[in-house]
Amino acid sequence: MNVIHVKDTLLEAFMVEAFEKMGIPSGEARTIAEVLITADRRGIDSHGIGRFKPIYYDRIKRGILNPVTRIEVIKETSTTAVLDGNDGMGHVISHKAMSMAVEKAGKEGLGMVAVRNSSHYGIAGYYATMATAKGMIGITGTNARPSIAPTFGVENMLGTNPLTVGIPTDEAFDFVLDCATSISQRGKIEKLARDGQPTPEGWVIDREGRARTDTAGILEDLVKGRAALTPLGGIGEELAGYKGFGYAVIVEILSAALQDGRFLKDISETDEEGRPRPYHLGHFFIAIDVSRFIEEGVFRKIAGTILRDLRASEKMPGQERIYTAGEKEYLAWQERRETGIPVGEVLLGQMREVQRELGMSEYDFLK
Repeated sequence: MNVIHVKDTLLEAFMVEAFEKMGIPSGEARTIAEVLITADRRGIDSHGIGRFKPIYYDRIKRGILNPVTRIEVIKETSTTAVLDGNDGMGHVISHKAMSMAVEKAGKEGLGMVAVRNSSHYGIAGYYATMATAKGMIGITGTNARPSIAPTFGVENMLGTNPLTVGIPTDEAFDFVLDCATSISQRGKIEKLARDGQPTPEGWVIDREGRARTDTAGILEDLVKGRAALTPLGGIGEELAGYKGFGYAVIVEILSAALQDGRFLKDISETDEEGRPRPYHLGHFFIAIDVSRFIEEGVFRKIAGTILRDLRASEKMPGQERIYTAGEKEYLAWQERRETGIPVGEVLLGQMREVQRELGMSEYDFLK
């Protein structure tokens, strides 16, 4: 597949203009584009501009995602809050929620904000690093449309439900563990489809519990309930799939029970009569001010030393390097700030389609 490399600022500008033409206020358009381009900068191509059209543009066109975000504070204390996003842009809602959590943690040491009636919020790690940038531990999670089957089950019941943690360090990059509670997630399978690649065996099962690798068919059947993602650990209990299942359930509960939100099969793009409707996702955001426990610099040094000791430990034969969470993303950004973001033919075609439909400016990389 032919791939071109495009400067990140150009892709970000394209998204900002497109979002604005879709009726999203300018400041909010910039927030959304920043979250998306951050994914591409970090090498997380499954959640960057590749999701711009199918997740956001198409859903706004279908009327199941509101371009103008109206956030309501349902309940609030000095350390907590519950927000209703009214099915607006998840990035805008989540940026507000984590900002509130960080502000509360700055005053009280701890802050937690729960959100209901939101939408896809991009990479969870973006919000965790909003906390680490302030010398705080950041934690976030979100539920999603049903994809994961429970251990010993075959029906897609749980979302990919990331449980994401960011920890400040004294290194050039913070520790950020940002991953789904399934072996993989829908975004990576969508990228495999764009690249014309099969899905690795073990990622997905059918209703008989058999592994599937046909990427295009998988994407179709995940929506129809004829296929399901496997939890971290994989099929059954042999490799501890129950652990991934358990963590996915934790995220589901914290994304629904604290805020009286939707959960499991009730998170769907259609109602009981098959009519389109918003997904009504839930999220949670936690900020912990480490200076309430110990001087921030001491915390950062200890955290950094732990990571350095791990990377310096004895390597497996044939392996040259051990990585800690957040390192590969940092290295990807160091490379991509010079080379640009890789963009394939399918994605270019999607962007040209949006450009034509919205009557956008000309962009050299789309010619």
